[in-house]
Amino acid sequence: MTSIDLTGRVALVTGGAQGLGEGMARALAGAGARVMIADVNEAGADTAASLGEGHGYVRLDVTDEAGWESAVAATVDQLGGLDVLVNNAGIEISSLITEVEPDDIRKMLDVNILGTALGLKHGLRTMRPDGAAGKGGSIINISSVAATIAFPAISIYSGTKSAVDRMTRVAAMESGKLGYGVRVNCIYPGLVPTAMGAGLANDMASLGLYGSPEEAVGAVIELTPSGRLGEVEDMADAVVFLASDASRFINGAGIPVDGGMGM
Repeated sequence: MTSIDLTGRVALVTGGAQGLGEGMARALAGAGARVMIADVNEAGADTAASLGEGHGYVRLDVTDEAGWESAVAATVDQLGGLDVLVNNAGIEISSLITEVEPDDIRKMLDVNILGTALGLKHGLRTMRPDGAAGKGGSIINISSVAATIAFPAISIYSGTKSAVDRMTRVAAMESGKLGYGVRVNCIYPGLVPTAMGAGLANDMASLGLYGSPEEAVGAVIELTPSGRLGEVEDMADAVVFLASDASRFINGAGIPVDGGMGM
């Protein structure tokens, strides 16, 4: 997306070392923002370096509150502020409901819900008028089309992404009522052939729900009016839009970026 100019803004992207997060970080940087990549994967440092001068990397476990405090402080100190937060970090562990493991449930709850909640907490605290950045801004949470459809073997993941949607709307209302000047929105990505997306297709086949990963992908495409899988750029462009003044009156919304799959 080349028509939006984010020059002068600072963005923090969780899970930005690879996959959708990397694409979002690159798109934000391409629009002129200075980007801090926050990830437990230290390959994020290489990703940040590949963006050029003016960007950075900080190690962040999104489930750790002290880590969040350090990450937002590093962003403000090193890049000069915080205007955009993308809560992208997430995990998906497939399982039939009858076979779901408690430890897997806890992992998804911790990363997808707790991690997003802590991001909202520290993003709002940093961006509001009395915060270290103090200029307001935009928080973009990454939910999933899984929050809007009934697809087999992703019940817990679907539940966590539905929670992301609900937290988004409440956070937007709180921000408005308290005069924080921070818009909070989320997007619902469709299936994208990243490592996570490919893993999901493989899981569907190994669980016996489809005859092969290709058949599972075909089923997703069949449910999608646009007739294809999503691309990283589709999701990244939506994030750039929500980070910009072009979306200035969009707040507390969930935007499907799924080719119509969740309609």
